[in-house]
Amino acid sequence: MREPDYEQIGQLVLLSQQNNSDAFATLYALTYNKVYNYACHYLRDTYLAQDAVQETFIRALKNIHSINEPKLFVSWLNKIAFNVCFDMVQKSGNDATPTDDEIISQILDPKESNNPEVNTQMKHEYKRLHDAIDALPFKEQQAVKMKFFNGMKLEDIAKTLGTSRSSVKRYIAQGEEMLRRSMKD
Repeated sequence: MREPDYEQIGQLVLLSQQNNSDAFATLYALTYNKVYNYACHYLRDTYLAQDAVQETFIRALKNIHSINEPKLFVSWLNKIAFNVCFDMVQKSGNDATPTDDEIISQILDPKESNNPEVNTQMKHEYKRLHDAIDALPFKEQQAVKMKFFNGMKLEDIAKTLGTSRSSVKRYIAQGEEMLRRSMKD
């Protein structure tokens, strides 16, 4: 996989911020495949992925002026794509991710699952975990969510994030360590 030319991308972003539509079209051409592959892996549906790509680039175009560091466009675009895909899964309501109540009932002993005090405590801890995951740095957050919430394999996560398998393992290990520390508090 060839690394993007961040200097070129930075220049295209600056031109796009000056309302140069050709520059934005070139940014689109340079980054479309990466965003589409990410959306396909995350959503597991090519049609939804096409919608996600469209929404990602619409948001990018609308907010292009908010980029303070043009060379970071690819990272900024990845974050938009993640948020779009995450929102689509949340809104669809038919994703395979179990609800909090389903997860809690799987964890608890059947005798305890009817205990409102234990159930409330588990919901509180589960919310703390979600909040801690949301507070992780972006790459660690993505890797952890893709592995543990989407059940993706390391190879698929690596393709989606456009990085190596060893980097994904590192992001997950760092994310898990940060979660352990934050959950101790």
